[in-house]
Amino acid sequence: MSQASHVISRPLILGSTSKYRRELLQRLRVPFDVVSPEVDETPHPHEAPSDLAMRLALAKAQAVAAQHPNAVVIGSDQVADLNGEPLGKPGTHERAVLQLQKMRGQTVVFQTAVSVVCQASGFAQTELAQIKVRFRDLSDAEIEAYLRAEEPYDCAGSAKSEGLGIALLDAIDNDDPTALIGLPMIRTARLLRAAGVDLLGALQK
Repeated sequence: MSQASHVISRPLILGSTSKYRRELLQRLRVPFDVVSPEVDETPHPHEAPSDLAMRLALAKAQAVAAQHPNAVVIGSDQVADLNGEPLGKPGTHERAVLQLQKMRGQTVVFQTAVSVVCQASGFAQTELAQIKVRFRDLSDAEIEAYLRAEEPYDCAGSAKSEGLGIALLDAIDNDDPTALIGLPMIRTARLLRAAGVDLLGALQK
């Protein structure tokens, strides 16, 4: 049995309870389970947003892989990067208002990392997608109306681009279109192939 055939028989797990990531991964048409990773997401002192996203993506995948060593595990994390200041999920309306007030008229880089780990095979790789987003010079009234309508309190930087959040923006510049939603699918598919998961080959059987 080839390594690729062996690995594709392993369970696939998404180490995230994000509904956005779950919906994106379903596009690959392969069965997977969802497991919540138990990871402290507190930034380290002076940690760059890109480093934070990559560290947490790997930590999430490793945490789940430790419980499911035979599985291929996907971990991901996203941090909004405003001139080096990390902006995570606001959690509350008040924090979301402050985030959007900071970001209006600014270009924000959404650092979205994905890791794929298989403990049994020793595979562990991480990739980073950087999405440049230019925000309109939003009024306080526009910010309030958007937040009341969308309630994006579980989205990094409060910007839910796949919904009404697109009205906040002037431009998006990236090479992996789903990255802003929370899981860069081009990179995810590439890492799964590297881990031995033949996505299109599985559909031919």
